[in-house]
Amino acid sequence: MSDLSSLKVPSLRERVSAEEWQARVDLAACYRLVHHYRMDDLVYNHISARVPGEEGHFLINAYGMTYDEITASTLVKIDFDGNVVLDSGTGYGINLAGFVIHSAVHRGRDDVACVIHTHTPAGMAVSAMECGLLPLTQNAMFFSGVGMHAYEGPAVDLDEQKRLVRDLGHHDAMILRNHGLLAVGRTIPEAFVTMYWLERACQAQVLAVGSNEKLRVPEAKTIQITNDRYKPGQRRKIGELEWAGLLRLLERRYPGFRE
Repeated sequence: MSDLSSLKVPSLRERVSAEEWQARVDLAACYRLVHHYRMDDLVYNHISARVPGEEGHFLINAYGMTYDEITASTLVKIDFDGNVVLDSGTGYGINLAGFVIHSAVHRGRDDVACVIHTHTPAGMAVSAMECGLLPLTQNAMFFSGVGMHAYEGPAVDLDEQKRLVRDLGHHDAMILRNHGLLAVGRTIPEAFVTMYWLERACQAQVLAVGSNEKLRVPEAKTIQITNDRYKPGQRRKIGELEWAGLLRLLERRYPGFRE
């Protein structure tokens, strides 16, 4: 096993397009933000992003690195069939489960640029609730609906891909039953903010249900009004305002993600 404390990876900046490099920087930032907000799970789970201008290629983490050490250059470029197009030189491969889930979504949803999958305690707890995500909070009411995908065991079966895409449908988020959460976005910032809100909604639901108090669910009309006010065109694009501030946070707390 390699010693990650001394892992040195040459910069890939001069080997990729400017557009790909920017995607790499934003994706590395996304990994570190997921770590900062405690949504990571050791070296497991995945965040992926399409490579701009390269049909059928996306970026994903090397299997064996923690989220807080991922940089733009350590990301691995693979194709929809799991073949490595450009290795980062970490000495690690990729996680098969990550390839199965992420390639399914990227292949099935051409509007999606980024996919995030997590195993947080709150996300897993809600995934085990028969009720799914309840409209208990404003964060939850952001979602007009979420996909629901039944647990089929660790995601290593290629046949499961068609059911993952079917169950996600047109939604921006999905609960993987007895497993965790998944969020997508047309940009990396959008996917991160969507996952952040989904995670917060799950955290609030777990706390509310655990209180053993009677839950107050807003009227259907109020839920619809709230959701309508979050739809495209009603406000600035998701992630547009937040991302600059989040990058400043990373520069202060986790510098080096741009390397």
